Amino acid sequence: MVRDTLVCLLAGGAGERLNPLTRDRAKPAVPFGGIYRIVDLTLSNCINSDLRHIYVLTQYKALSLNRHIREGWSILAHELGEFITVLPPMKRVGDQWYQGTADAIFQNLYSIGSEPCKYVLVLSGDHVYKMNYQRMLQQHVDAGAGVTVGTIEFDLSEASRFGVCEIDSTGRIVGWQEKPANPKPSVHNPTKCNVSMGIYCFNRDVLMETLLADSEDPTSEHDFGKNIIPRLIEKKCAYSYNFIDENKKEALYWRDIGTIEAYYEANMDLVSVSPVFNLYDSSWPVRGYQRQYPPAKFVFAQEGRRMGIAVDSIVSSGSIISGGRVTGSVLSPDVRVNSYTEVEDSILFSHVNIGRYSRIRRAIIDRHMNIPERTEIGYNLEEDRKNYHVTETGIVVVVPEQRMFEEPE
Repeated sequence: MVRDTLVCLLAGGAGERLNPLTRDRAKPAVPFGGIYRIVDLTLSNCINSDLRHIYVLTQYKALSLNRHIREGWSILAHELGEFITVLPPMKRVGDQWYQGTADAIFQNLYSIGSEPCKYVLVLSGDHVYKMNYQRMLQQHVDAGAGVTVGTIEFDLSEASRFGVCEIDSTGRIVGWQEKPANPKPSVHNPTKCNVSMGIYCFNRDVLMETLLADSEDPTSEHDFGKNIIPRLIEKKCAYSYNFIDENKKEALYWRDIGTIEAYYEANMDLVSVSPVFNLYDSSWPVRGYQRQYPPAKFVFAQEGRRMGIAVDSIVSSGSIISGGRVTGSVLSPDVRVNSYTEVEDSILFSHVNIGRYSRIRRAIIDRHMNIPERTEIGYNLEEDRKNYHVTETGIVVVVPEQRMFEEPE
């Protein structure tokens, strides 16, 4: 079954709600958890599910994403027909860029049709979760479905940001609401509703036929949730797959980290004593690409000199805590925190240098930033707004001035 499945991973969105972190990079290329990129979570799910035929569809600001996939994911046996291949927009069917999620797949039907597959699994490259896609594929085949939609139960109050499925007792989807103000509750739990995870398993012939019909509809927005799934619900061939979490925690974990707040909270969860999302489970490993750096180092220990220390934090390779203190933070590779500096509840991307006597709190600092001595960030938000991006909840995002060239991450 997995040999007959082609994965199409959508990684071309502009990620406007995650701006300014997406000003210079695609959303799936944004760092996560110190050493990973967001796209690594979905790609790891594919490899752990033994899916080895993967197209990654890119579009906006894809240089660093392309580099990351080339350097970190060239791990499959091409002589066995396995691949992870980046597909940039090729404009085979017209002069426009991708007009929606469905249009992105439609514009690549030539490539999809060239692969000997029966099933097409459409995934998003910017969600954080652990899922064995084989379980979903098996249910899809057993049910004789044309499309199966991955769903998760959400509280009714949180569902207005997603597509909501109405499901009958057999698992067939009989209704669909796109970002409803008053979502219909689940038939199994009246306090919950069934939310689409943006994961779709299609029979290839059903997918191609439906996308061709959608491309000829001038009123369509060419979106899976708004147009494609409702069309297949009318044909009574759309089914729901209830999410089974490989994270092995009491609460199901699936996050669309599409805003600064959601991104920040997901990273902060990782440094808690018992994080909800477990990066340390050897039975479901998360992999990515790590450049060669020396080990992390913490100095000084001599009498009379403040000791470098990090607690409740992730400190990646190549980082040096030199007489500073780091608390509740995520440090990417090659970060330096200098003497008498306090970093608290913050996310530091790679190659960041924090000058002496600085205080940093509830901040996200982008790569290659050199923070001068005695800088304070996160303590006076009115002052911070003069120089940085500050969210409504008081998270300060520090990014460099617009670059004319791409520095390696």
